[in-house]
Amino acid sequence: AVKIAGTETMWVPASAMYPATTNGASAVQVQTTAVRPDIKALDFLANTNQFAQFSVAFPKSWNAGTVTYQVYWSPGGTNTGNCIFGLQGISLADNDTIDQAYGTAVLITDAGIGAQKKQQISAVSGAVTIANVGDSKQTYFQFLRDATAGADTFSSDARVLGIKIFFTTDAANDA
Repeated sequence: AVKIAGTETMWVPASAMYPATTNGASAVQVQTTAVRPDIKALDFLANTNQFAQFSVAFPKSWNAGTVTYQVYWSPGGTNTGNCIFGLQGISLADNDTIDQAYGTAVLITDAGIGAQKKQQISAVSGAVTIANVGDSKQTYFQFLRDATAGADTFSSDARVLGIKIFFTTDAANDA
């Protein structure tokens, strides 16, 4: 069987993200019911912009183009307001200075469903342009909740379970 080039996905669970040193989200584990799935998440507060970071090494078959993402989360409260999330990234090669600014964040809005401990999956975002993109680089991402934006009306913590990143390959393998 031969792999066909095209859209691929990459799952990044909350447990693979770490709270940023400044305004970091809080890592939590919330029990639903004993011996049923626990919620392992990052809590993003309602009134403060908060951040989490992670990095990935894309496969060589990645076309080094834009990516999109989808947020998997669970409401920390029962309201139905809008929650605004964002993603930004930068790619760095061997001997690059890591202390560089991320590319522009691309935001996505998802409305709370009005019940705690429920699974929510956002729509797919618009295209995220990664700064300094290129082959054979490590890509650093920053995920955020833009809680101070006037349009973020979700008045509870947003428990982010993870994000799915969509990227495009232009080769059948990494040879």
